[in-house]
Amino acid sequence: MGYPAMSMIEDICYPVLAAIGVAVNLVAIVILSRRKCGLSKCITVHLVGMAVADLLVVITDPILYWIVLIYFPGSFLRITPVCSLIIFLLFASTAVSVWLTVTFTFDRFVAICCEKLKTKYCSEKTAAVVVGTVSVLGCLESLPWYFTLLQECNINNVPMGCANKLSFYTSTIWGAFELFHLIFTPCVPVFLILLLNVLTVRRILFSSKVRRGYRRHSNAENHKDPEMENRRKSIILLFCISGSFILLWVTRLVFNIYTRIADIQSYSSFTDPVFITDRTAMMLQLLSSCTNTCIYTVTQTKFRQELKMAVKYPLNLIVKFVKS
Repeated sequence: MGYPAMSMIEDICYPVLAAIGVAVNLVAIVILSRRKCGLSKCITVHLVGMAVADLLVVITDPILYWIVLIYFPGSFLRITPVCSLIIFLLFASTAVSVWLTVTFTFDRFVAICCEKLKTKYCSEKTAAVVVGTVSVLGCLESLPWYFTLLQECNINNVPMGCANKLSFYTSTIWGAFELFHLIFTPCVPVFLILLLNVLTVRRILFSSKVRRGYRRHSNAENHKDPEMENRRKSIILLFCISGSFILLWVTRLVFNIYTRIADIQSYSSFTDPVFITDRTAMMLQLLSSCTNTCIYTVTQTKFRQELKMAVKYPLNLIVKFVKS
């Protein structure tokens, strides 16, 4: 049997996604941390937290797990305790990344729909507490994955590889944990993001109608409304981030639900549609950790300006060095 086509695609896609993911998330962290993008401190904390979580996803998933698995099967990273730690970090960083998207969506919902709560909740301190709490809870929720694994083989008395324990498939407790993890990530986050966006849109439409009526009454319809302009930019950023997340995670969500209902636990071959869908969903899920910087570039003028300056800076240094 020849090399599976899906595996050939993965051999190409994972290194590409790793290179892009590390680069764009590092750029986002540096630019957002400078706080010159015109975003509030609260939004900035959330976006930096999301970029850090996405960077960890890219490092643990395609780099430490898939690329090492494909190209360096004898690496020390394949030693069972190290491999188990990488898998735990993979699940933890993914959970944190997903739930930080939820907290960012909730933050924008409060800012737009809850005037009384806005002053207390939408602050830099609260955002930092929320990001820290989500990070800790994401790690705690993912910790049991470390204990589901055992060695695949023993080479020179060194345990190598990671495989699920037999009890993982037969134990009611582990079955309940796996189901909880499926609901926790991504079923509940997708539902919450959709719900919060619907409520936010409804509030925006109502507020816009009221303000238009007020401005017509005050003969100010020909002048720009700064509040509505700032709100529009915030909403565009929110919808792009949450919309991208849902589109790239929906395949994984539907696939997980389908395999649960159909009780599918294995593949018949490498050409099995279930196998192809599973691997495609993994790559789309990983792609969601690489898109936010592109969204900032498209939707935020000041972010584009900072990005241009970041690109020009090393080029200017090279030109000065050559001239000297």
